[in-house]
Amino acid sequence: MRFGKRVRELRKANGLTLRDLSQRVGVGFTYLSKIETNTLEAGHKASEQLIHKLAIELGGDEDELLLLAEKVPEPIRRRMIERPEAFRILAELRDEDLDSVLRRAVQLRRQKTS
Repeated sequence: MRFGKRVRELRKANGLTLRDLSQRVGVGFTYLSKIETNTLEAGHKASEQLIHKLAIELGGDEDELLLLAEKVPEPIRRRMIERPEAFRILAELRDEDLDSVLRRAVQLRRQKTS
């Protein structure tokens, strides 16, 4: 899924028009339309500050929106810097192996919080 498509889905699910949402987040509705249709000029992307505002106004997951916008959320960025070898290995795994690792990680997290 693309960032703009997800923003549009969330906006419509909240019953907002482009003009409504643009006023709430402080950008022009044409800019927001270009985000949703993935027609921003080359090299232009939504700022992290705008993505944060969109997440709040739309009730969306900020990390999901950041990642869809090809930006790395700060907690993930910090962890990548701390453990680059772990992320390198994960990036090289086949999808089915990565799914297995993720299932195990979820189990470990549940055990830790129980």
